[in-house]
Amino acid sequence: MSGLRVRPHAPAADGSVLEVTPQSAGWDHVGFKVVRLSDGQTHSGGEAGREACLVVVAGTADITAGDAAFDAVGGRATPFEDRAPGAVYVPAGTAYAVTARGPVELAVCTAPGIGLGAPRLIAETDMPREVRGAGTNTRHVRNILPETQPAEGLLVVEVITPGGHWSSYPPHKHDTASPFEETALEETYYHRLNPPQGFAIQRVYTDDRSLDETVSVEDGDVVMVPRGYHPVGAPHGYDLYYLNVMAGPKRHWIFRNDPAHDWIAKAAAPPPPKD
Repeated sequence: MSGLRVRPHAPAADGSVLEVTPQSAGWDHVGFKVVRLSDGQTHSGGEAGREACLVVVAGTADITAGDAAFDAVGGRATPFEDRAPGAVYVPAGTAYAVTARGPVELAVCTAPGIGLGAPRLIAETDMPREVRGAGTNTRHVRNILPETQPAEGLLVVEVITPGGHWSSYPPHKHDTASPFEETALEETYYHRLNPPQGFAIQRVYTDDRSLDETVSVEDGDVVMVPRGYHPVGAPHGYDLYYLNVMAGPKRHWIFRNDPAHDWIAKAAAPPPPKD
């Protein structure tokens, strides 16, 4: 089994079904948790030294963070519904509570912070859908917490890749701090599939192939990307949703395409084969 794949388990008492911590991942920044709540159930959290973005992937919840209260956050039935998720930003060191109104699928995205700013609801109007790519490289993107919005380290985005399409493609990476060329960001991919019995394929590899894993992804899995390129393919008949969380020493997303495949992004002819 891949060391990069994290599978869900039966719900714990607090509703959590999956968790990635810096300690479990062997890195420094990204934390990620999936929580499934039944009607009226509450999940509480908040850590000193870690900011959070609470994403209501599906369902509706009432959320408190510090002295702020946000009612009826979310509302979509599934992550494949064409509307933005509910999302609340929680500064580091601020306690929060999420209470479900009916079944709720919650993602808790965290990164190091010192507690700047105040809790806020991220408005649906700040998460418009955009289309990237063309042909079988088309995918639909919502920037939930981009670098243009206040936060200390977190970057959060969700993507729907139609069946038969590729995403995070051409293969790109962001694991090296190189001014104006690339930033170093750890990343998690939380995958959902429609219909749920499907699967997807994700490859994570480096230039020198010291890391080269191809992961068969099922509904509810997380793939950790500590470094390297990380393209994703959705087989025909199965739409793929994924929620990305990125964080690193600098809150800026600059990526580098695999030079062997960069011609795809430039819509040019493929390079000649090597002798």
